[in-house]
Amino acid sequence: MKVCIAEKPSVAGEIAKIIGATSRKQGYFEGNGYQVTWTFGHFCTLKEPGDYSDKHLKWDLYSLPVLPQKFEIKLIDDPGVKTQFSIIENLMKTATEVINCGDAGQEGELIQRWVLEHANCKAPIKRLWISSLTTEAIKDGFKNLMASEDFDSLFEAGKCRAIGDWLYGINATRLFTLKHARNKQVFSVGRVQTPTLALIVKRHFEIKNFVPKVYYELKTKYRNTLFTYEKGKFENKEDGANALANIKEQELVIKSITVKKGKEHPPNLFDLTSLQVEANNKFGWSADATLKTIQSLYEKKVVTYPRVDTVFLPNDQYPKIKGIFNGLKDYYDLLTPLKGKAIKKSKKVFNDSKVTDHHAIIPTGVEANNIAGDEKKLYHLIVLRFIAAFYPECEVSNSTVKANIGKFAFKATGKQLLKMGWRDVYAKKEVGSDGESVQEKENKKGILPNFEKGESGPHQPLFEEKFTNPPKTYTEATLLRAMETAGKAVDDEELQQLMKENGIGRPSTRANIIETLFRRKYIEKSKKKLLPTAIGIQLIQLIENPTLKSPALTGQWEKKLREIEDEKYSSQDFIQEMKNLVATLTDEVRMSNPAHVKIRCPKCEMGNMVKGKTAYGCSDWKNGCDFKVPFNVANVQITDGMLGSLIAQKSFSVNGKIQLKIDDWFQVITPKAIVENITQKSNSIKNTTCPKCQKGEVKKGKKAWGCSLFSKTCDFIIPFSDFPSDGKIAELVARFK
Repeated sequence: MKVCIAEKPSVAGEIAKIIGATSRKQGYFEGNGYQVTWTFGHFCTLKEPGDYSDKHLKWDLYSLPVLPQKFEIKLIDDPGVKTQFSIIENLMKTATEVINCGDAGQEGELIQRWVLEHANCKAPIKRLWISSLTTEAIKDGFKNLMASEDFDSLFEAGKCRAIGDWLYGINATRLFTLKHARNKQVFSVGRVQTPTLALIVKRHFEIKNFVPKVYYELKTKYRNTLFTYEKGKFENKEDGANALANIKEQELVIKSITVKKGKEHPPNLFDLTSLQVEANNKFGWSADATLKTIQSLYEKKVVTYPRVDTVFLPNDQYPKIKGIFNGLKDYYDLLTPLKGKAIKKSKKVFNDSKVTDHHAIIPTGVEANNIAGDEKKLYHLIVLRFIAAFYPECEVSNSTVKANIGKFAFKATGKQLLKMGWRDVYAKKEVGSDGESVQEKENKKGILPNFEKGESGPHQPLFEEKFTNPPKTYTEATLLRAMETAGKAVDDEELQQLMKENGIGRPSTRANIIETLFRRKYIEKSKKKLLPTAIGIQLIQLIENPTLKSPALTGQWEKKLREIEDEKYSSQDFIQEMKNLVATLTDEVRMSNPAHVKIRCPKCEMGNMVKGKTAYGCSDWKNGCDFKVPFNVANVQITDGMLGSLIAQKSFSVNGKIQLKIDDWFQVITPKAIVENITQKSNSIKNTTCPKCQKGEVKKGKKAWGCSLFSKTCDFIIPFSDFPSDGKIAELVARFK
């Protein structure tokens, strides 16, 4: 009897129906020479520390690290799991062949292999490997069963991931909890979750400590078109004011008009991360909600396998595209322009070298009659992206007009949509109530007037004071992208694809990592923003070793796990590397002196103050913190003892007189500079235009900053409790501009 093991009962039922195992038994289906059984999630797990030795039953700082010579598995202590496993175990005893029908990915391979191992399976094993649950895909999969050995490296990678997470999580969590926690508190530390939390904490302090820098922009309006000074912004107001004075009385002269036609390619097909990003941006969904919804669509056979990290299709999918189109009956209006034409075969869509186990997420062509609500919304996103991939490029005309005003060069740019192409999928040429099409509306936004070379005329110059903006708080969408690129800000789609090998976690695990941070109350959500909690900040501050919170290093580990999968790196080497890291970490934390008070950096609040050659500086300087205290400030010699007082009090006094002070910009200054700074700051709020109404002035009240027109027309107000510092009012106003 051939025994098939699926990853859940519903999938087992589909497989059983297709291969003729129609007789329902307790825990399996039977018929036509097959028995089809199932698991439901993880049945087996790595043994706990106490399973290896009694000395590890109790958490003890001096019994660490826990480094098993050989890692063993055990059955999860759950009545339902034990009952179903017993059925599987009995089926193994009479099996002539076992077919692993588990989820076709790294985690699915690990789950089923461990079950077969624990059940002492002796029969030969084959692998069903499919990218959708359609009848056709399952039938084809059974016709082309693969040898289980073909997936040994996938299993090794999954096992190494589990062992690496166990080694790191078990030891680091016990270590930091025993060393630093109070009142039964547990500090959970993980190989992937901690660097992810560090990203959020780091961004929190970047925003908190951001000091806006003023700059000035020079523009001018000519024939209702805005021209911008070509050399960019002025950092010095006087230079900008001089330029403004120079151009005021002179005419603008058109020097050149350049028109270039270009093409915009359709957006890439979806992988799991880009789908989660899109759903978060459009619907505000969490990554976990999107994963659960796409998993349901997969099980309903209407989309392909979701846990993928590629946006490409293999070439052998090309002949199937027309058949998928035929199944998308609700989208015939969008498919009509493609009928009677050869289906476009673009390298942006079809690329064998970019596809390994599974291809991009696309519809299967099975009629989606049994979906509604959120499932329908997500399915709609996937179908539109799929159809758009086969539309023509959007044709555009990019115009650049250059002009001179005296010796100063200006330019204006505009874009015109010539042919909508794939954009028609998202914005059909429907005429609205105002009688204008989408294309006409888009063109009105960016089209320039008909300028002629040599023409000239008066213009209206604009000189604006602006402020740099702080980085944006992470949302789930931007955090997913940061995890994908190991914390590096990357907007380019092609570069994102190249950096995936070094990302934090895998597409299938990132949603769970974010949910884990929520569950452990390390982060919280405010609307779409992800913010660290006090306990989350505390944990990251306690971890001094940058290795433990480094997104880059975690990304390198992920790359090695992929290399194990590709048989380019040894699983034994990876496990030994993790053991070495844990052993070093244990010695480092255990031997640190808790009585030794470290001085926390007041600017980033993540690093500690360390002594350099000429100054005390932040230990987190590699991550961008530039706070430092020179050994000598205006002939005041800073000692180790003075440093703590200076940072704690934000000033250092002798006989009641302030000798040094740390200002709002985290600069160490002397009394003379303090006076100058106070004068400068108090002047900075004079004649500051209200950023909301642009008419009143920002004034200081009893409890808040507000607009001088507050009692009349404007409700702009900032309570002192939110932002009490006089010196940073410019920063506040800048954020509201």
